[in-house]
Amino acid sequence: MTGAKTAVEWLASVAPDPEACRREWERNPTGIALLPAGRLWDVLILPGELGYPTLDVLTRVIDQLGPVLVDFGDARMGFLVPPGTAARWLGTGVRTAGRGTWIVVPYPGRSTRGVRWLIPPDGTGTLTDPALLELAMHEAAAGIAGNEGR
Repeated sequence: MTGAKTAVEWLASVAPDPEACRREWERNPTGIALLPAGRLWDVLILPGELGYPTLDVLTRVIDQLGPVLVDFGDARMGFLVPPGTAARWLGTGVRTAGRGTWIVVPYPGRSTRGVRWLIPPDGTGTLTDPALLELAMHEAAAGIAGNEGR
């Protein structure tokens, strides 16, 4: 469970009081915390119908992805990317969470009923490169469009 502990510490480090956040998060039966984006990571939120094909493309081209969240019902997928990405993102159909926003984050390694990790953080700070994410989104969208034309 060392990896989960490291991931918990890494995630909680963005909270105003990391120790209090970690303690509450570990005791919270829902297994979620509200954490600020924009410090160690931003989040690019894709609709699920684009997110899953994008994730498929990324897993074919890079060995280690950054953390990826998915909401209940798989309607939206959040890729953790470097801070500042949200402020510069111009793509349409993609929501962003950066400085000044807060997101629901599940406890790594614990099953929750809502938001969950598809790719949990490992605590090292690995994030998804936004340029690679954008290219993967384009490839995924082209694949979706090609399948719809059939």
